[in-house]
Amino acid sequence: MPLHVLTVFTSAFLLFLVQPVLAKQVLPWFGGGALVWTICMVFFQLVLLLGYAYAHALARLRDGRRQAVIHGVLLAASLAFLPMIPSTAWKPVGGANPVAGILALLFATVGLPYFLLASTSPLVQAWFARERPGESPYRLFALSNLASMLALLGYPFAIEPALTNREQSWTWSAGYALFVACAAALAWRSRASPPITAAGAGQDAAPTPRRWGLWLTLSALGSATLLAVTNHVTQNISSIPLLWVFPLAVYLLTFILCFDGRDWYRPGLYVASLAWTLAVMAWFLADRRLQFELVWQVIVFLVGLYFVCMFCHGELARRRPGPRHLTRFYLGISLGGVIGGVLVGLVAPVVLPGYLELDIALVAAALLAVGLNLRRPWPAVASLGAIAAFVCGAVAWHVYTFAQDTLHMERNYYGVLRVKEGQTDPADPQTRYRSLVHGAILHGEQYLGERYRHAATTYYQVSSGIGRTLLAFEGRPIKVGIIGLGAGSLAVYADGDDTYRFYDINPAVVRISKTYFTYLADASGQIDIVLGDARLSLEREPPQGFDVLAIDAFTGDAIPVHLLTVEAVGEYLRHMKPGGVIAFHVSNRFLDLKPVLLAIADYHHLEYAYVHEMADDATKSDWVLLTRDRTFLLKPTIVEATEPVAPEPSWRLWTDDYNNLLQVFRW
Repeated sequence: MPLHVLTVFTSAFLLFLVQPVLAKQVLPWFGGGALVWTICMVFFQLVLLLGYAYAHALARLRDGRRQAVIHGVLLAASLAFLPMIPSTAWKPVGGANPVAGILALLFATVGLPYFLLASTSPLVQAWFARERPGESPYRLFALSNLASMLALLGYPFAIEPALTNREQSWTWSAGYALFVACAAALAWRSRASPPITAAGAGQDAAPTPRRWGLWLTLSALGSATLLAVTNHVTQNISSIPLLWVFPLAVYLLTFILCFDGRDWYRPGLYVASLAWTLAVMAWFLADRRLQFELVWQVIVFLVGLYFVCMFCHGELARRRPGPRHLTRFYLGISLGGVIGGVLVGLVAPVVLPGYLELDIALVAAALLAVGLNLRRPWPAVASLGAIAAFVCGAVAWHVYTFAQDTLHMERNYYGVLRVKEGQTDPADPQTRYRSLVHGAILHGEQYLGERYRHAATTYYQVSSGIGRTLLAFEGRPIKVGIIGLGAGSLAVYADGDDTYRFYDINPAVVRISKTYFTYLADASGQIDIVLGDARLSLEREPPQGFDVLAIDAFTGDAIPVHLLTVEAVGEYLRHMKPGGVIAFHVSNRFLDLKPVLLAIADYHHLEYAYVHEMADDATKSDWVLLTRDRTFLLKPTIVEATEPVAPEPSWRLWTDDYNNLLQVFRW
């Protein structure tokens, strides 16, 4: 019926559009990493559960008029949350728990509207079953997932490139007002419909505890695999909506196919495909040579996610109850989703030393596939068992190699840090070195022998852009700011009368740099460390009078975009001396950030130079230098390393309210 369709479609579209719209706005406040996406997903799953519980309780009321009044009052109250723009009062201070802050911000900004959007699909399906006895309401569930997928895929390709953050929020708010009108009208129209039992829906049996347990298990496994795959593809790529929404779109697609009512899920075919896909995914985890094969990584794990979710959601669809227990079924699915989300988003960063939740999910999927197919002919069961054994073996090998040559491993909500040791020349003990790795990206390296211990290495060698910049100030005391501590490598340049001020959001980085590396302890100059997001810290501080400010936060590929906007550079300039230099480290496998910086430099009337270095040890570093002092860029040591670079005049200027990472992606 048109009003049912319009209400379900609008609610589902807004439900999943709010995720990238709101998450992108709060991303800069919490370090710009994949953590924000994961915690947002946990929040949305939790509120989805509350919405489903509310729909279940409301649908059980036999008085349709009371249902309409309760729902109408909540719909009217939710309008007070508009427009959906997060308050700047929620910006964190240094050292604050990011999880608690993100969850509190989301509840305050969009809690009640999201709660009502989440309750709409099961509630409207219950009303539909009351009005149209004998017709299946589950196709409305498939419609809601289709609308959600359209919202997710439309965001990075149509909405984000066209609208600023504020325009996105106002557009979403206008759409929500339309939804409130539709939902209120439908609730009032449904008030006179008879209960389902009186409409001839039948007295189908209530779900047993075993059936409940299987609902929870299948739903939790699908949710956990979704978040685990999302972590896998975003931890070392950029935390951009494009890479965040694709796994979620695959997840929703499987719901659409499984609940469309056309029997897309064929158990025999999909279980066999699942088994072989799990084997390929496990192989990609175990073989370290495939680690940086971006295209293949994305393809393999998105295809693998599809088959895992088709298996989970197909088995759920086969076990769905009749309309009388519809809201209870959705409540079970939602509860399982929350369990999976909490395990990956909240428990795993505290319990697991590395990104091992995907390994666990693959093993769980393999074992569950075997367990649910034990009644098949023994050759099929034996084949499934053999593949499950291979998956377990490959995962064990991945865990072993992940920890190989690792002196220390630590994980928190900002990612996985490993301190590794090696030796470049087995015959020379002076070449033994220690490196800091964040995910799969090198964040600093130091030789342990006295001969090379004080040498600048990797991206920070004397021939690099930052090395040439710092050495150009040699002979006079300078003050240097560095955004991104890493192993503390840049402290090697600090002389006795220099001050080096490091900014880092991750307390584990500070602890590891002091414990396993000696750059900070060996520095003869003054070393200061500020814990917290660098942009927010600089906003709160008086002008620092930096001679050099190095922004070294982009090599990990999950870049904090808020450090790369017109307003950010304006804030940096407030802290610079008149002849100071801002050095951006833009070495990046997947993103070309140079045109963005050149456009910002033109906006602020700054001179710029692009310094590219390919060192003898094959380390590549790219630095973009911005300054008001043109004579600095004409120094021979700078000129000899400068390469020509041109801006992109057709690109829109990046601001705190607008950015488009698709533009800079290295396709």
